[in-house]
Amino acid sequence: MRPRRLRRTPALRRMVAETHVVPSSLVLPVFIREGLAEPHPISSMPGVVQHSRDSLKRAVAEAAELGLGGVMLFGIPEHKDATGSGALDPAGVLNLAITDVVAEVGDQLTVMSDLCLDEFTDHGHCGLLTPDGEVDNDQTLAAYAEMALAQAAAGVDMVGPSGMMDGQVAVVRKALDDAGHSHVSVLAYSAKYASAFFGPFREAVDSSLVGDRRTYQQDPANALEGVREVLLDVAEGADLVMVKPALPYLDVVRRVRDAVDVPVAAYNVSGEYAMLEAAAANGWIDREAAILETLTSIRRAGADVILTYWASEAARLLRA
Repeated sequence: MRPRRLRRTPALRRMVAETHVVPSSLVLPVFIREGLAEPHPISSMPGVVQHSRDSLKRAVAEAAELGLGGVMLFGIPEHKDATGSGALDPAGVLNLAITDVVAEVGDQLTVMSDLCLDEFTDHGHCGLLTPDGEVDNDQTLAAYAEMALAQAAAGVDMVGPSGMMDGQVAVVRKALDDAGHSHVSVLAYSAKYASAFFGPFREAVDSSLVGDRRTYQQDPANALEGVREVLLDVAEGADLVMVKPALPYLDVVRRVRDAVDVPVAAYNVSGEYAMLEAAAANGWIDREAAILETLTSIRRAGADVILTYWASEAARLLRA
């Protein structure tokens, strides 16, 4: 046997490749910041910006032209408060962004929105706090239901409850259905870990967090727990489930893919992006090859959908 025969030429390698990354499997996370007149660079994520309303429209139009699967919107308000009220305001930055993007791209892209309070709270946590500073799971669920309705009214195709509150998918699904928004899909951030790889994202959303989220995000040591969370979300009505981060948790991606019959997403997070970009900037790795290898590894592990800040660039590379 000589397996190398099938590696001899680029054409042979393409023909027998077991894993393919395609633009339609990629989702571009984008940040929209209230009050900006022009895009604002994010220093820890070279090439990524906080968008103005105008630059957001250009970015999503490009994403549609490149054939991406969707965009995930994150809003950054000018003012925060203890309850994250800006997340519920129809005139809030995220809800206006949803309407802008739907008007710009229609059904050419899946318009997705982060459903969480952390960008809108002055304490930076994903939920409402008790008087002693603990995150109140059930009070937070009520806020998530309202947030889902605000996003649905703005025209969103898919909401992404990402706060890791127990029961969040069931509450969001019921709120949407009861209000006549049964067409809105739910992407559940099911296995979201309390990860060190979220650091640059905190800059991207101007996070106010002091402390950590270890009482509600998952322990990085636990894989079976990730599968358990996923199964609970599927039972509650999730249309897709997600593992976040991706690269340090490829084993969890595979376990989840084997456990469920709904599409599986993985989030190639800010720290993963920043590491590769820093190494490439120092000339230590071949940047474009490393981007495609990274995305291929996530697909190979079992992800049907990848959220990645390289989505638009990867789509262009895949066309080349």
